[in-house]
Amino acid sequence: MRKELPILSPDKFHDECAVFGIYGHKEAANLTYLGLYALQHRGQEASGIVSADGDHFHVHKGMGLVADIYDNQTLKNLTGSTAIGHNRYSTAGGQDLKNVQPLTVNFAFGNLALAHNGNLINAQVLRNELEAYGAIFQSTSDSEVIIHLIAHSRADTLLARIIDALSQVRGAFSVVLLTDDGIIAARDPHGFRPLSLGRLRDTYLVASETCAFDLLDAEVVREIEPGELVVLNEQGVTSYKPFSSVQPAMCIFEYVYFARPDSKIFGANAVYTTRKALGRQLAQESWVPADVVIPVPDSGVPAALGYSEGAGIPFETGLIRNHYVGRTFIEPEQSIRHFGVKVKLNAVPEVLHGKRVVVVDDSLVRGTTSRKIVKMIRQAGAKEVHMRISSPPIISPCFYGIDTPTKKELIASSHSVEEIRKYTTADSLAYLSLDGMLKSAPGVPDHYCNACFTERYPISFTRAEEFQLGLFERSS
Repeated sequence: MRKELPILSPDKFHDECAVFGIYGHKEAANLTYLGLYALQHRGQEASGIVSADGDHFHVHKGMGLVADIYDNQTLKNLTGSTAIGHNRYSTAGGQDLKNVQPLTVNFAFGNLALAHNGNLINAQVLRNELEAYGAIFQSTSDSEVIIHLIAHSRADTLLARIIDALSQVRGAFSVVLLTDDGIIAARDPHGFRPLSLGRLRDTYLVASETCAFDLLDAEVVREIEPGELVVLNEQGVTSYKPFSSVQPAMCIFEYVYFARPDSKIFGANAVYTTRKALGRQLAQESWVPADVVIPVPDSGVPAALGYSEGAGIPFETGLIRNHYVGRTFIEPEQSIRHFGVKVKLNAVPEVLHGKRVVVVDDSLVRGTTSRKIVKMIRQAGAKEVHMRISSPPIISPCFYGIDTPTKKELIASSHSVEEIRKYTTADSLAYLSLDGMLKSAPGVPDHYCNACFTERYPISFTRAEEFQLGLFERSS
């Protein structure tokens, strides 16, 4: 029987979401479309754009990739000089059009639209309270809680209501809100997810990553700081610091895998530089005699280059990725061994035959794909296969905006490195140390969240939140 086979690797964390906003440009919708296109890697499930012309909001949403959702006529209908957009990969809520952002509402203060990257750990608790006071939710997205908190606030101004609402949520948020007067963007006090401010001549932009500005020939102004809220309107850019100050906890996995290599995040140089540094440190910690270093494409390339430089072993492209594979594929009736991986990757025997091979990947989640890759490399004639991972073992799920497997699905949570090596069938397996990863990342090591590697969560959970997040099983 034919079945649809998911092609996006089950052995990777899923990207979270992307947000984008632009104020004061006659082609706001077109530029938002391009910004979302550049941010496609952060969410491939759905996308939406809301524009404002001073009187009305115009909305278009759809399931799928950015290029498939919008056409010329659609963008012409999104009139106005201000717009926000969102790419979605669901971390909370179902895979349904009703959950596609930006979420829109009309209430006493006019029109409002919200795009959110992150995850609110107290969303269900707040939702229960709001429903008890009569709130009616239209989606299952945790982001809708913010809209209802704004509507229920007793503050006198819309800005004050937004600050009041964001002060009540716990967890990760980089949000962009569209109002009748402009755009409001805010980042949670810990700064889990990236958010940057850009400028295109007299136009201001906000985006999850700076690669969106590059596509538009816009300049990077600066990072929006943890706990900062900015207002973009006819007065320009106004900054506020309305939230309680806490120690930053920026997601270190943005550097390991999520962000595009050409983006600048967390106020540092391009991500590419850090990924090479992770590879060089990995070579220092776990050198092995070998003939060639190859990456698992594409995300493993910078780390593999760094490992090659650090180890003094030649870099080669030993695995070729098919870039035209969609989200699903129809598996043939006649079983093909390792089909799911082989449709995405293929080995190059001329590079691998008779060689001692170091294969570098950025992370190892379940181990299933790594096992198939090792077998593929051996079938291509490799004499030895040494697996190197440019991050520490992942032992805990993330609750701050990343769609991660449960703890029991994370192979490193219950197996030693040697047991994982045996499972992957590699001749050796080594991970980058936690200290080595933090040393290789820019800035202050204590300013990163590394909970997926350590189980030390920056925000402690209440009992109610533990139930929401499934940290503990309910008693029968």
